[in-house]
Amino acid sequence: MKTVKIKKTAFNAIHHILGGKMVDFAGYEMPVQYKGVNHEHEIVKNGVGVFDVSHMGEISIQGKGALALIQKITSNDASKLISGKVQYTCMPNDTGGIVDDLLVYMIGQEDYLLVVNASNIQKDLNWILANNSFGAEITNISDSISLLAVQGPKAVQVLQKLTDINLKDLEYYTFTIGEFAHIPNVLLSATGYTGAGGFEIYIENRYAAHLWEAVFEAGKEENIEPVGLAARDTLRLEMGFCLYGNDIDDFTSPLEAGLGWITKFTKDFVHSGFLKIQKEKGVTKKLVGFEMEDKGIPRHGYEIWNTNQEVIGVVTSGTMSPTLKKAIGMGYVSIDYSDIGNEVFINIRNKPAKAVIVKTPFIKK
Repeated sequence: MKTVKIKKTAFNAIHHILGGKMVDFAGYEMPVQYKGVNHEHEIVKNGVGVFDVSHMGEISIQGKGALALIQKITSNDASKLISGKVQYTCMPNDTGGIVDDLLVYMIGQEDYLLVVNASNIQKDLNWILANNSFGAEITNISDSISLLAVQGPKAVQVLQKLTDINLKDLEYYTFTIGEFAHIPNVLLSATGYTGAGGFEIYIENRYAAHLWEAVFEAGKEENIEPVGLAARDTLRLEMGFCLYGNDIDDFTSPLEAGLGWITKFTKDFVHSGFLKIQKEKGVTKKLVGFEMEDKGIPRHGYEIWNTNQEVIGVVTSGTMSPTLKKAIGMGYVSIDYSDIGNEVFINIRNKPAKAVIVKTPFIKK
């Protein structure tokens, strides 16, 4: 039997030194937490926290056919991008589901960077290559890039100490490339997966230790702390952000997942005809958010019932919200039960636990 070697990011030794609780996540040894999920969640919500997200994949697409390829494989309209802009999008498959959700960075004319989910790097690469009838140059640069997400309301004041770039000028979903912490050609992006604001910093692996040290030195006064993947999950769930493999996958369409806003029918893309028909006819199931009224935490895969205890859907994500101090979740339900305010029940160990469907994000800014 073949053993799969677990990958390590360039920050791995630092996580061990700092006492991070390490787990296997998408084939990488990653810190799930340091001092505790609730503590780290609050650090990001109210101050500034640092996530190692170097496990994410980076795929470069260049050349004359770059935009045409991206337009074919993604649902959003990449022709609207200009240099320095980022776009959230997804890659539909040819059966109406989603290959992956991703970010597209327009570095310049004929030069794009796709940032994809760690568990999907090879799958995405294969899909992109299979659809490249445009002669675009495709390069998987994931193993050479390290990525820190510095998130929270104090992120700007911490990171501004390390660069002459005016970070306040960087609007949400824009980026710039320049010198940061005496490191050349750093990609600084006003993006994140927490809803708390902040930046994502892309560098070559060789600068990883230097970057970590510089960021934590700069953040001393602001009580900066490292944060694990568990708090990243509670933060994204409070914002109602989809997680690939949980809330979206090869068998859920972007329209069912509430991602109609990134599904543009002003162009043709993979399986766009099917999705257009689905939009016209209307979906039969829908991803919704819900808050628990009874005790119990909803978990991925739990059944969602109606008042007659008939199965009407399934939970895709669930947690105890550190902010709301109550359990929240997302899941797909039959369209007839998807209205805000509807009462549903989560099958927790064969007992119905009452929940109510609510508008996401769960936390209003």
